[in-house]
Amino acid sequence: MRRTASPLSLILLGLGAFLLVLAPMLAWYVEPRAKRTPVDIDTVTVFKGKGSYFDTDKIKTVHDKNLTITRQVRGDVKDSEDSGRAVWDVSTSVDPDKSLPAADPHDSLQWTMERWVTDRKTNAPVHCCGEKPYFEGEAYLKFPFDVEKRSYRWWDNTLGATVPLTYRGTKKIQGYEGYRFTATVKATKTGTRQVPGTMVGQPKKSQVIADEYYANHGIELVADQRTGRIIYAAIGPRKTLRAPGSDKDATVLLDSERIAFTPATQKEQVNLADDDSSRLELVGETLPVGAAVLGGVLAVAGIVLVVRGRRGDGAHGPGGPGGSVEPGSPHAGTSPTALQSSTM
Repeated sequence: MRRTASPLSLILLGLGAFLLVLAPMLAWYVEPRAKRTPVDIDTVTVFKGKGSYFDTDKIKTVHDKNLTITRQVRGDVKDSEDSGRAVWDVSTSVDPDKSLPAADPHDSLQWTMERWVTDRKTNAPVHCCGEKPYFEGEAYLKFPFDVEKRSYRWWDNTLGATVPLTYRGTKKIQGYEGYRFTATVKATKTGTRQVPGTMVGQPKKSQVIADEYYANHGIELVADQRTGRIIYAAIGPRKTLRAPGSDKDATVLLDSERIAFTPATQKEQVNLADDDSSRLELVGETLPVGAAVLGGVLAVAGIVLVVRGRRGDGAHGPGGPGGSVEPGSPHAGTSPTALQSSTM
C-alpha cells in the first residue's frame, strides 16, 4: 500500500512557498507604492525669532522685535485624486506680536497664498491644477523620498528661483536624526515697488519706483532620510528697498538673522516623520525580511517531513521489515517447511 505525504508537511511547504513569494512582492511592489506624497495633509508649522520690520503705523523700521511665521499646508483631496498629483494649498503669514493672533491673514505684516503641485512619487514640480507660483527644483515644502547625501536645488519663493542646498552631515532634532542642509542667498533684486521718495533717500520726490531686494542670512533644513519630511527649518530673511540703480539699502522692510521652528513644531514634525518612516520600514524591510526567513524555514521543514515520509515508505513498505503482502504471494513470510512443522 502506497503512503502519501502528511497533511502537516504539505501545509508547511505551502505556507513557506507563499511567504517566499510575498517577501519580494512587499519589497518590490507594495513598498514603492507606499512612497507617495500624501494628499489629505493639513498641518501648521510655526517659526519664531527676533528681527526688524517696517512699521506702517510709525512709518519707520523698528528693531529687536518678536517675529512669527505661520504656515498652513492643506491638501486639495478632490483635485489631487482627479489629477493623480499632490495638490497643496499653502498659506504663509509673517506677524509681529501686535498682529497676533490674526483674525484675518490680511492683517498680517506679510501674507501669501500659494498652490503647490508635485509628482507624488518623485516630488518633481507639475505645472497644472492652478499651480501658483510657477516653480522648479527638487525640494520645496519637503524633500523627495530617500534623501541622498548630496546637494539639492531648493525653491525659494521669495527669490523666485532655486537655491543650491549643501549637505552638511546629520543632526538630531528632539533626539531624532536627520540629514542637514544649508544655504545662503546674496542680495538679489526681486522686483519694484512704488513708494514715497523719503523711503529711499529722495525726499524731493513724492513717489519713486524703488527696487526691492531680497537676501537670506542662512537657510538650514533638516530632513528625515526615508520620507523627506522637514523636521527642522531655520531661515534668515532680509527684504529691503533701494533707490533706482543704487547698490545700498535705503529702507529695511524685514530682517532677521534667524527665525526657526518652535520646539512644539519640531516635536510634531519629528513624530510625523517617525510614524511615516516606521511604516515604510515595516513594509519595505522588516516584513519582507521576516517573510523570507520564516518562509524559508517553513519550506525546509515541509521538505524534510516529505522526504522522511518517503524514506519511511521505502524502509517499511513491500518486502521490507514489517511489510505486508497479499496471501499466497511468492514473497510470503512463511515457508512450507515451517507450516509442516507447526502441524505435525
